[in-house]
Amino acid sequence: MFNKVKNPDTELYSSAEKIGNLLAAEFKKDPHFYFFSPDETTSNKFDEIFEVEKRAWGDMPIKPWDLPESANGRIIEMLSENVLFSLMTGHLSNGEKAIMGSYEAFFSVITSQLLQQIKFIKQSQSVSWREPLPAVNLLSTSTCWRQDHNGFTHQSPALISQLLAVPSNLTNCIFPIDDIAAEEAYNFMINSQNVVNITTFDKNYRPRYIDAEHAKFQFENGGVSIFDSISDENPDFVLVAAGDIVAYETIEAIKIIQRDIPEIKLRFANINILSYRAIGAVNNKLSQEKFDEIFTKDKPILANFHGYPETLETILENYTERRRLRVHGFNEEGSTTTPFEMLRRNAASRYDIAIDVAKVYGRDDLVSKYEAVLSQNHLHAIQYGEDLIK
Repeated sequence: MFNKVKNPDTELYSSAEKIGNLLAAEFKKDPHFYFFSPDETTSNKFDEIFEVEKRAWGDMPIKPWDLPESANGRIIEMLSENVLFSLMTGHLSNGEKAIMGSYEAFFSVITSQLLQQIKFIKQSQSVSWREPLPAVNLLSTSTCWRQDHNGFTHQSPALISQLLAVPSNLTNCIFPIDDIAAEEAYNFMINSQNVVNITTFDKNYRPRYIDAEHAKFQFENGGVSIFDSISDENPDFVLVAAGDIVAYETIEAIKIIQRDIPEIKLRFANINILSYRAIGAVNNKLSQEKFDEIFTKDKPILANFHGYPETLETILENYTERRRLRVHGFNEEGSTTTPFEMLRRNAASRYDIAIDVAKVYGRDDLVSKYEAVLSQNHLHAIQYGEDLIK
């Protein structure tokens, strides 16, 4: 259906750098646009914005090593998510656009404020003279899966679960699979009104899988698509992922299964957006008919989710029976450790996915083989501080 990107395992790009480029362009285009960040702009690889705009600094003295700063800069950095969010929502209430970026673990700090803002958005839509509000847009990076420097304190996808549980249905949780999908996510966010958008992505370099046409298709057609190039017709299993790192692991799992159990037919579906009780955006949810077409009506569904497994499981149960589902994700297991070890600790690695499939087919030999690989990587990571599996 779409043009497959050539050699996706070798073409590596950063979604964060892509969004940093788009933020810089936004500053040039819109003189009223503001960016808010708790002093993590550079860490999160959005620092291209400093080439076109200055950081607000008031009348404090500027040292030679400081980033570009001025009293009227539109990059607001302060180590207080609560204050930043309040400043941003005030700016949005004037009808002007803004975006806030932070580490995923610390966005939970503003949960109560977000819930109050959702109430405000809901009420404002019933006031005839109130103009539509620009969306509350959050860029969530330095995620729970890549804390090889900060450890357990910097791991929490809890805000995603909280926002998806709010029945006012005014929140989109977006999970771009690569930098091309991240660009489309940004375009979706910046043009949204009367809604909260949170886009979650890894800031490191990752494979590119889709082109712009495919990325646009996902947003326009219920937030999910089949990757035809790695999928079979009439599959025995449907493998699905929501989140860039877990999508990569799921695709690698498909390669393992195809190698070791070639008779199994597999389908890979990528979810790029979730909303209240549904796959897809607030105003464009995936229908039951389309779900059955993509996920089939009766085949097992094996999912890998960026956040807590129960969050995605609850949404999938709105479309199908619980007995079809097996959902992996972040199980609140972590440490200052290697990237693949984080996946192993949470049973979300490619080999954990492959183990599930092997068990269904009674391939105890493969289960033992995959468990041995996981154990070997664990021991190597402890001893050498690096992964055998990349």
